[in-house]
Order: sequence, then C-alpha cells, then structure tokens
Amino acid sequence: EGYDKPFKVNINELFKINTEEGTTSSLIKGIAYKIKELGFKLGGFNAFMTSNVLPGSGLSSSASVEVLIGSVFNVLFNENKIDNKEIAKIGQWAENNYFGKPCGLMDQMACALGGIISIDFEDPQNPNIEKVDYNFDKQNYKLLIVDTGGSHADLTNDYASIPNEMKLIAKFFHKNVCREINYSEFLNEIKEIRKTTGDRAILRAFHFLKENERVHNQFNALQKKDFNQFLKLVNDSGNSSFKWLQNIYSTQNVKEQSVSLALALTEEFISTKGEGACRVHGGGFAGTIQVFLHNDYVSEYKNFIETIFGKGKAQILKIRSQGSICLNNY
Repeated sequence: EGYDKPFKVNINELFKINTEEGTTSSLIKGIAYKIKELGFKLGGFNAFMTSNVLPGSGLSSSASVEVLIGSVFNVLFNENKIDNKEIAKIGQWAENNYFGKPCGLMDQMACALGGIISIDFEDPQNPNIEKVDYNFDKQNYKLLIVDTGGSHADLTNDYASIPNEMKLIAKFFHKNVCREINYSEFLNEIKEIRKTTGDRAILRAFHFLKENERVHNQFNALQKKDFNQFLKLVNDSGNSSFKWLQNIYSTQNVKEQSVSLALALTEEFISTKGEGACRVHGGGFAGTIQVFLHNDYVSEYKNFIETIFGKGKAQILKIRSQGSICLNNY
C-alpha cells in the first residue's frame, strides 16, 4: 500500500546488487539470504502490506519491515521455530549489509519483542533483555509522537557520524567501544582527547556514558511506579541529546530544524502546565519527537502543535505487549 509497484525478489538469486542499496527489495533479499545462510527454509509468497508507520521519520519503519518479512518466512516455512531475537538480528544484518545503513539492533529488538523493554548490548550477539509491565494510561498519561515533517532518508552520513566518533574516543583508550571506558578516566583525559578527536566526539561520548545511567534509572523508576522520576529522566535525556549528542538537526542544512522547533514549542507548552516530558525520537536529525502528557492536556496540545506542523501530525500511541506475531495463532 502506498507504492506504485510491488517489491519483487527472486529467492534463487540472493546475491547483493549495490545499486539496490536503500530499497525495500534489498531488505527482503538480505533477510532471505541470511535466513538461508543460517540453515532455515525459504519459500515464495505474495503479500499485501499496510502500515501506519511513517517512513523515514524515526519510527523504526525499516526495522518494522525487516521483522515483518522475517516473521513471514518464519511462520510460512519454518514452523515458527526462529525465535524473535534471531529475527531481529537477521533484520539488522540485512539493513547493514544489503540496505547499506550502519544501524544498531535496538529498533529490531523492540519491534520483534514488544512491550517496554530494557536492552543491554554488552554482548551484541546475545543482548540481555528485561521487560517491565507498565501502563501509562493508569497514570492518566498519553504518549504522543509528533511528525515534524523532516525525513531520515538522506541523513545516513549524519547518523553514521555518531558511532564513528564514539569509536574514536574508544580508540584513544585502546578500547573497542565506549562502554568499556572508565568515566573518571575519561574526564581526566579530556584535555588530551581534544587534540585527537575534537570536541564533538567528546560531547557525544559524554552523552553516551551518562545516558547508560539514565536508561537504568528510567527502568528502575517504572518498576518502582515512580512516574514523576521517569518523566524527569525523559526530559534529562532529551536535553542531553540536544546539547551533547547533537542529533536534533543536520549540520548539512541548518535552515531545516523542524525537530528543534517542535521541541521548543512543546517545552513551552509543558512549562505552562507544569507537568509532562518530551525528547527527540528515533535516530534524530529529522523526523519525530515523543511527548508524554496528562490526559487533560492532550487535546489542547494536539490542536496547538498541529497548527504548526499540519493536521494529523500528532498521533497518540500505545505500546502493545506483543511484538511480531501471527494473528492466526490467536
């Protein structure tokens, strides 16, 4: 739905074609290749797909497609024996190697597993995942996503600059990744690091090291039903993203700052109400923001923000407990 032509892939010809990078066909082909390589079965199918996930907006649209295609192969030809974690990893592999985007594994895991989850990637091949049972509705709060109109489609270089610069910091300490760095040692070495990496890489590492603490604290806050602390940490995370991670707009086009504008307007709205939280959503640089608001203010906020970004741009979301599933099994 929404495309002029179907996406066709010959499962007997799964070699990579460089000119197909960035296309849905490349994702399908990459997923099929990896499933076959892992020793699972393939087969042909025709499918009609419809979705409310906006493409290129930070809502994990690529990961959604990857997990869906992997699940179809799983249910139709493999008796549902491929677990959802493996389907997520297959999707990431296809996006990295066939689609040509150096993404992580977070979006795929979230789509495949569902619910509110904490993911620790210390072992990337076997991440530690915990679920927390929490319902925002019980706090009389809604989660909204605001589409600011920008697209992630042409921002691969901006997106890739973040892990690339993080690796420069890790390399300074003779480490592979920043999570292996001692925070106190990092602070003590900043003067020397600047000579090697420049300042932005340092700021991004700052964000990463503190964000890991925040994620842990956010998860604990939800477990303890401390929603006010959770909201505070959402705001703290968003501010850190803006100032330190610097993934709110692209330096390739500084006149386009739709995410910055949406955050400014939303923070102003929240300040008049005294409660709520907002931050950039997804990979950043363009796309969407997430907003937590009390039910009493949702309608007013939607009317306010949609006068700027357009009708229907603010959507209320719910996080379902199930990830990728075949409804015929229920």
